Amino acid sequence: MFIEQPAVFLRWLYPTAIWRMSRKKKVVYLTFDDGPIPEATPFVLDTLDRFGVKATFFMVGDNVRKHPDIYRMVVERGHRVGNHTFNHIGGFRHSSEEYLENADKANRLLHTNLFRPPHGWMRLLQFKLLRKHYRIIMWDLVTRDYSKRVTAEDVVNNVKRYARNGSIITFHDSLKSIDKLQTALPEALQWLKDQGYAFKVIENRE
Repeated sequence: MFIEQPAVFLRWLYPTAIWRMSRKKKVVYLTFDDGPIPEATPFVLDTLDRFGVKATFFMVGDNVRKHPDIYRMVVERGHRVGNHTFNHIGGFRHSSEEYLENADKANRLLHTNLFRPPHGWMRLLQFKLLRKHYRIIMWDLVTRDYSKRVTAEDVVNNVKRYARNGSIITFHDSLKSIDKLQTALPEALQWLKDQGYAFKVIENRE
């Protein structure tokens, strides 16, 4: 559970970040990190279309540079876009100046007010500076679809076990995830619909 749902101390560390949306409504917010890439993102988009679901994609700027057609496909299909830095860099390995410049470089392509730090970590100064310009979006549930230690069935079971009202659910449209997503994403979407959940995107501003 420490991995699938964020520990309390992390929520305390970044108290003004968004970890979960309103608990009052049976709504979940699907997010996809690390794309866009041709091997995964089109499948995700087609699956979301099939279920009539919109999601929020936290994109790596360099992937947008390399695959602008897929970026446009995401936007044209009515999904939201968020910033995941230009090179998927970790905040603790870079100075605040380098980290913010990397995020700014990505945003020259993305044009969004949403930001999610790669790996879910950044220096407190980086967090304080970024929140002046972005809505910092974390997660309530990470499916672990990227892990070699889990199967597609495990991914679905993580959704079944931890999804709740207001959950921000994180998948990845990445090479590490796509083999599992081909089975897990449609099964997870069907289960969420069967439980009566509605789906929303994360807006740039509330």
